Amino acid sequence: MDPGIQLYRRMLLIRRFEDRVYTLFLAGEIPGTVHQCQGQEAVAVGVCDHLKPTDWITSTHRPHGHALAKGVTPRAAMAELYGKETGCCRGRGGSMHLGDPDVGMLPAIAIVGGGNTVVTGLGIAFKLRRSAQVAVCFFGEGATNEGAFHEGLNFAAVQRLPVLFVCENNLYGASTTYQQVSLVTDVAARAAAYGVPAQIVDGMDVVAVHHAAGGAITTIRAGDGPALLECKTYRFAGHSRGDARGYRTRDEEAEWKERDPITRLANDLRTEGQSEPISSIEEEIEREIDDAVRFARASPEPDAATALDSVYA
Repeated sequence: MDPGIQLYRRMLLIRRFEDRVYTLFLAGEIPGTVHQCQGQEAVAVGVCDHLKPTDWITSTHRPHGHALAKGVTPRAAMAELYGKETGCCRGRGGSMHLGDPDVGMLPAIAIVGGGNTVVTGLGIAFKLRRSAQVAVCFFGEGATNEGAFHEGLNFAAVQRLPVLFVCENNLYGASTTYQQVSLVTDVAARAAAYGVPAQIVDGMDVVAVHHAAGGAITTIRAGDGPALLECKTYRFAGHSRGDARGYRTRDEEAEWKERDPITRLANDLRTEGQSEPISSIEEEIEREIDDAVRFARASPEPDAATALDSVYA
């Protein structure tokens, strides 16, 4: 498959998955709450395209896109959101704890900055094994005021761990702008204090993210220690499903939607004469999402007798 088409397909899969989850949640089919990533697809896809099944990622309370980009199937992800036994965490994790060790994704950590120190444990293991594996930590800009961000970054730097820190800077920590909580304009600037190379990337451009992530991961695999990417992006949805987004203007939202990473790549591909594959991919993904919903609905509920399974080692 053409590399551009492959990136397009993965981003569209995430977008269509998230859009369907939105309607299913409003219909009362999905319990709990959901934190969605429409608009941020280029970051997960651009980074994870360089990762092998043996590489690992940590995620956040907004993990659906990371999970699908790393290899969790739509069936397993949807069933998990429904709380079913066939879900990737057997219905125990739900939306905020999606993950699957079989594809190299630690079940997501909903605590802000929670993955920033956990990822160093993965990095230590890879270094001791001399395995050439890479660990990637996704986090939001709000996490950079948590002690875990600084501790994790410093420890990874000192130990020269094979870790890529990826900041999805979507401008808002819930409803609070980054400017309200930090006088440092760019998250990437903070990496210099720990001797970690950092780069700012247009997170609405999957090709730019892909290029930057590829270079960083290559140097990390070579043993050069950690790196940080700050991807400037935007979530089209609210912080969670109960968020009316009253803290930002509709003009701002419209401006960012004009930079939609999926539309942007689709236009480039059509210019290259790839219109036919794009149309077939859209139809294929709709069928895949339909199948995932049917699978989740038909899957069994977990047996109450197994509720404490895997709680203790």
